[in-house]
Amino acid sequence: MNTLIGLLIPLIGTTLGAACVFIMKKEMNKLVNKVLLGFAGGVMIAASVWSLIIPAIDMSNDMDKLAFLPAAIGVLIGIVFMLLLDVLIPHLHYNNDKPEGLKNEKIKKTTMLLLAVALHNIPEGMAIGIVFAGVMNDGTAITLASALALSIGIAVQNFPEGAIISMPLRSHGMSKLKSFYYGFLSGVVEPIAAILTIIFSGFIEPLMPYLLSFAAGAMIYVVVEELIPEASEGDHSNLGTIGFAIGFIIMMTLDVALG
Repeated sequence: MNTLIGLLIPLIGTTLGAACVFIMKKEMNKLVNKVLLGFAGGVMIAASVWSLIIPAIDMSNDMDKLAFLPAAIGVLIGIVFMLLLDVLIPHLHYNNDKPEGLKNEKIKKTTMLLLAVALHNIPEGMAIGIVFAGVMNDGTAITLASALALSIGIAVQNFPEGAIISMPLRSHGMSKLKSFYYGFLSGVVEPIAAILTIIFSGFIEPLMPYLLSFAAGAMIYVVVEELIPEASEGDHSNLGTIGFAIGFIIMMTLDVALG
């Protein structure tokens, strides 16, 4: 039951953010958006370090001075994995008119916007899944409290993500209800990715350190490739930096205090 709740917490964050379309009349303020993008990046980097990479290294203590190796390999594979998805999957970021990935003129703009958010959410769902898989495996040092801290931290940063997908859709003429639906739908990929990761990890428990760091590498890629550039674009890029610092500190505090 605790695992199910943990898997759904991030989706709740996305859903609440998407619901902002019912109370906001216009598109999200660009300065606020910069802060929120930076905040999301800070949460994801802190979660990558405290919730994923450090536990991966701790699990590899029997390798002595090479304890860093599984984490390093996992991070690298996670980054390459997301790079391939970024290159192959056609997607469109809401503040950009040029689609990325393989060209496919048959895919609607709305669909490509959703795919862009899904690319962000896949590694987050994987991270949650592998952490809760670690909780269910008595041989790991991951506690339920630290796993819930990760879920809460990602839910906090999913709130602005939900608004970031639903508000632009509304500004392009889509109805409030439909904009909310698409915002909610963008977050459904997380629990799906988490469940699939838990199922997959059950067959390869000895690879847990690699899986943890793999999820970390995937999240780091998203932050460096997408969130930071978007938060730094144009004037007042320092707002993104401030948001990053706040998100980082909040996620670090949650993980240490609850873990």
